[in-house]
Amino acid sequence: MTTEDIRHTAEQKMQRSIEAYKHELTKIRTGRAHPGILDQVHVEYYGAMVPISQVANVSLLDARTISVQPWEKGMGPKIEKAIRESDLGLNPAAQGDLLRVPMPALTEERRRDLTKVVRHAGEEARIAVRNLRRDANEHAKRLLKDKAIGEDEERRSLDELQKLTDRMIAEIDRIVAAKEAEIMAV
Repeated sequence: MTTEDIRHTAEQKMQRSIEAYKHELTKIRTGRAHPGILDQVHVEYYGAMVPISQVANVSLLDARTISVQPWEKGMGPKIEKAIRESDLGLNPAAQGDLLRVPMPALTEERRRDLTKVVRHAGEEARIAVRNLRRDANEHAKRLLKDKAIGEDEERRSLDELQKLTDRMIAEIDRIVAAKEAEIMAV
């Protein structure tokens, strides 16, 4: 394994950490509706618990309302019950086969709480990136110890890893700021 391999592997893992963080942020409800909010809600379908998206069409009616159109007639009440019992605080309303899920407006206090959650998740993502940097640095130092590379190459590798880490942390900070702005927008 070369220092280039170490850097490339670390970069891929850091990118995956950022993607996981972005996915985590999609679960945080802002005042706006988006179909991904219901991804974590599961409903019973012939004895198995499946995501709503596998038994119904989830789409947006407008900026504050999600529509859920079950593919089978008897699934409407089950989906409605699953959404009500989820920890999302949503209250669906049935209109024939269609379920309308209005997004309630967030209070100022709830918005502040959500920004704290976003910051905490951002700090966890930063920690994950730093841990990946530490692991990559240990690999580079091991190569130096095994005399596979020289001290200059090891130093250059550590500098590149630090620059990569700084770039990834800046990306996380940008994502945190954007999500906070989205949450605090009224």
